[in-house]
Amino acid sequence: MSEAEQNKALSQQEVLEGIRWNEAGLLPAVVQDADSLEVLMFAYMNKESLQLSLESGQTWFWSRSRGELWHKGGTSGNTQAITSIHYDCDSDTLLVKVVPEGPACHTGETSCFFRELPLSNPAAAKGAKGGTGAVSARPELNDSARFAVLGELERVIAEREAERPEGAYTTYLFDKGVDKILKKVGEEASETIIAAKNKDNAELRLEVSDLIYHLLVLLQERKLPLDEIMDELSLRHERPRRD
Repeated sequence: MSEAEQNKALSQQEVLEGIRWNEAGLLPAVVQDADSLEVLMFAYMNKESLQLSLESGQTWFWSRSRGELWHKGGTSGNTQAITSIHYDCDSDTLLVKVVPEGPACHTGETSCFFRELPLSNPAAAKGAKGGTGAVSARPELNDSARFAVLGELERVIAEREAERPEGAYTTYLFDKGVDKILKKVGEEASETIIAAKNKDNAELRLEVSDLIYHLLVLLQERKLPLDEIMDELSLRHERPRRD
């Protein structure tokens, strides 16, 4: 039996007993949007806040600056409904997937990680063979691993359509119907064009991500599997070129 399979057989209490808290009795927690998979925020949990999170189904943290428990959204209303909690191979860091009720950042931004540190020598600046085309920033991954997130996102979107969890943005889109989804696709396409025109790759990355997400929502609404899109692209690639 693999370690992953062994872990699935553990009870919640057994897992908690194996958690490795730091010297201050805290555990780093990365919070991720369960729909878009965007990292929303980083905070710390102690044993009490983790237990409250498990019992309430919403995120609770420990504020190191205030020295007190902190219910995310308790004041602002921007709560986070927990869909799953994962812990890493060293049992000393949590990944909390949530359905956010509102922005995670106190600035009003969706994610606390909305600012970018420019790289001195971006890995994708030149093609792999000396050309000028964009290449993968993660060449160690094969194509299947690189694009696995698309399949996972498609699965999550289909799940949201079926279950319609209250407060989820994807639920809102499906409830409003295809006209609303099409409007969002158009908006994100326009914002993608503007970002490209402004030669702002940081913004372009964000806008293309938004566009792909909304296109996947549209495909789910139309019951058109992403596999059929990939098949069509493969067929086009295999056709004789006419140029």
